[in-house]
Amino acid sequence: MDKKYRIQNIETIPSPSLVVYLAQVQQNIERAIAVVDGDVSKLRPHAKTHKTAEIIAMEREAGILKHKCATLREAEMLAQNGIADIVIAYQMVGPNINRFVSLQLTYPDADFKVIVDHSAAVTGLSAAAASAGLNVKVMLDLDVGMNRTGIPVGDDAVNLYAQIAAADGLQPWGLHVYDGHIHDEDVVERQASCNKSLAQVEEMQERFSAKGLEVPLIVMGGTPTFPIYAKTPGVEASPGTFIFHDYGYTTLFPDLGFTPAALLLSRIISVPTSNRITLDLGHKAIAADPDGVRGVILNIDNAEVDKQHEEHWAINVPDSTPLSIGQEIYVCPTHICPCVALHPFYYVIDADGYCRDTWEVTARNRSAA
Repeated sequence: MDKKYRIQNIETIPSPSLVVYLAQVQQNIERAIAVVDGDVSKLRPHAKTHKTAEIIAMEREAGILKHKCATLREAEMLAQNGIADIVIAYQMVGPNINRFVSLQLTYPDADFKVIVDHSAAVTGLSAAAASAGLNVKVMLDLDVGMNRTGIPVGDDAVNLYAQIAAADGLQPWGLHVYDGHIHDEDVVERQASCNKSLAQVEEMQERFSAKGLEVPLIVMGGTPTFPIYAKTPGVEASPGTFIFHDYGYTTLFPDLGFTPAALLLSRIISVPTSNRITLDLGHKAIAADPDGVRGVILNIDNAEVDKQHEEHWAINVPDSTPLSIGQEIYVCPTHICPCVALHPFYYVIDADGYCRDTWEVTARNRSAA
């Protein structure tokens, strides 16, 4: 196992626990800034991975002053910690419309933007904003192929953007584009996939321009496509996973240059056979996605993950492996983002390998406003 992950006072940390390495977090922040050639105005990192005030402070100290998020609680955390430029990349519906309005009234100095992809959402947001005397900036969520949210290129998208422009209490503020369907491992192929997304954005810009509609802001992508949009003029890139990174992205996209900065600490709680151990790391402590291998063991060679339950994880190991009850096991998760949401706080490891603090996962819950 890489010695940078060894915790010197590991006996002070219970398991299962999330542990975060500050030196690697700082390295990932610096790497992100290097990818945009030092132009932090190109960076709008997503807070959904870390959900933590102290990480926001680290990014702010590095000059990163605008962010993206998904939940109202994340937006509230950002506003509470001095971030004034916030894109909430989630359509407000039902009670969340009034919750958003309340959030904007509570933090009048924060410049919130929200996204929409449907006429009904525009109508509801307009009524609430106008009633509160607000002028809300609204971005059109453009579907470029993921088919999860958003509206595809076409007349309907133009008409929806025009509806925003005509609505009381709303101001059209550009395009939000998430391309989570782009997973090309080859960099050239990934660039080609991004070019298809960019062509759709360009077409929408031309259509809007023909109608006299302005596009003040374009926010695109996630971590895999970050290096491409980082070099695209007029586009803000919004990576999220990069801050902690994980086994999944490290394996699929080594070109990104980020390093896993968060692990799960587990311990052996049973040795049922000579070549099988059970960890205290069930799927209540490590994300139950993706299907297949949810994490890799760093400090046992040739370990093979097997059956996982709520509080247990069976692991097959070679017969010659030295094992003991209570032995510490370091696991790099395949998908870090949902892992973080399972833990109310994490143990912070300093550059010398010592745990000296815990940081709350502030925006883990959804309550806000």
